[in-house]
Amino acid sequence: MGIPLLDLKAQYLTIKDEIDEAILGVLESAKFILGPQMQALEEEIAAYCGTKAAVAVANGTDALMLTLKALGIGPGDEVITTPFTFFASAETVLQLGATPVFVDIDPVTLNMDLDKLEAKITRRTKAIIPVHIFGQMVDVERVMEIARRHDLKVIEDAAQAIGAEYNGRKAGSLGDAGTFSFFPTKNLGAYGDAGMIATNDEHLAAELRMLRFHGCQTKYYHEKVGYNSRLDEMQAAILRVKLRHLDEWNEARRAKARVYDELLAHADVVLPGRDPRALPIYHLYVLRTRRREAMMERLKAAGVASAVYYPLPLHLQKACRHLGYQPGDFPVAEEACAQALAIPCYPELTREQQEQIAKLVQS
Repeated sequence: MGIPLLDLKAQYLTIKDEIDEAILGVLESAKFILGPQMQALEEEIAAYCGTKAAVAVANGTDALMLTLKALGIGPGDEVITTPFTFFASAETVLQLGATPVFVDIDPVTLNMDLDKLEAKITRRTKAIIPVHIFGQMVDVERVMEIARRHDLKVIEDAAQAIGAEYNGRKAGSLGDAGTFSFFPTKNLGAYGDAGMIATNDEHLAAELRMLRFHGCQTKYYHEKVGYNSRLDEMQAAILRVKLRHLDEWNEARRAKARVYDELLAHADVVLPGRDPRALPIYHLYVLRTRRREAMMERLKAAGVASAVYYPLPLHLQKACRHLGYQPGDFPVAEEACAQALAIPCYPELTREQQEQIAKLVQS
């Protein structure tokens, strides 16, 4: 039997009784939308992240979209982010008629290069979206210092980073808001789409709750043009079970990463870098190699899954062509896209499997 990039069935079997009980509880309650499970999950996520509030939404993309909308981002505005991330980080800016402005990435952490950030700020800049790529946190404290000097909002894109820390503070708690994806493959994954926004701004939280439900505070009385972006009770109940195990799972991922660091220390690859002030959660363990295609073929032939994150940086995507960027504009991001390869790294992975994978990588 092969080794998948992530084994969700193995995870389910470790908590099967808890999950089954939670699902049956929702079915028996016959409450499916904006119910007690969602409200409880919001309270538990806020407590976990250390924020005053959390607002559940339908998915991680909506978490970004609604937050940008609630902060008044629209046509004519600029939002600074990274070109080395999933498309949603820029797509949501474009959907609102604003312009994403990219900053190249740090060659060690693959996060936004903060030495290059301030030079991108113009009179049209309204917000910064730093992305905690692969569960490695950006120095949000420094981002906030820069943002405050220029009166900008900061949205932490923590889609891949729930539970990660920077100087002891959780991802999503340092910016004006933090957005999370609970897509099934995330460290805290639902059994479908789900998302969350954490914030210490209670006015912003109230605005987000209105926007997610067609601009209503009271049903059928629409104060604004909003969205239909509600987290259903089934997913909330599942996530509440999984949240109880999240710290244990994240620590297990760190342990697997340490094993890889040991086994691959002398391999001809670049291992994941980290900021010593950060506590990563290794949503993905991403190597970099100039022989990526050959390595993928070797792994595939042995039944080991791997995946490219990301094959093309955002500034070179067809959907961003009108922004006028050219190859070479962000060389570090472009090199990372040409070399990055994720290998299996999840709590249920065994030492024996990791040794097998490491030998294949070395070969």
